[in-house]
Amino acid sequence: MKEADLDAVSALDASLQDHPWVRRNFADSLAAGHAARILRSDDKVIGFSVVMTVVDEAHLLNIGVDRRHQGQGHGARLLRQIIEDARSAGAVRLLLEVRRSNQQAIDFYRHFAFMQVAVRRAYYPTLAGREDALLFDKDLQ
Repeated sequence: MKEADLDAVSALDASLQDHPWVRRNFADSLAAGHAARILRSDDKVIGFSVVMTVVDEAHLLNIGVDRRHQGQGHGARLLRQIIEDARSAGAVRLLLEVRRSNQQAIDFYRHFAFMQVAVRRAYYPTLAGREDALLFDKDLQ
């Protein structure tokens, strides 16, 4: 992901989330040196991911695939790359949060051997208040 991709990435995230990251969130991640990737099809951004690595832990901060391209293996491709990049960076575990109500994402992460390790109460904003996040962990060793 580069500065020139930020408008497309932030528009994609806005199409996927009720409370998306704004362009500045993505720009801050780039400035902080987080691993930020995009996936293109026909020169259009159809997916993205942002991962922060601290010492030996990687944290998946954001990931998304255009709804018109979901179910075609793009999310799996992104996640496999995230896992490979995290291992290459020396991470021994990969963490992420997912909305309790997002069963599709929960099933997706479990397919990749992520295990739920905790609940973060009232973590995500919703249109009607707050929602719990499930914290998932994957051993990368």
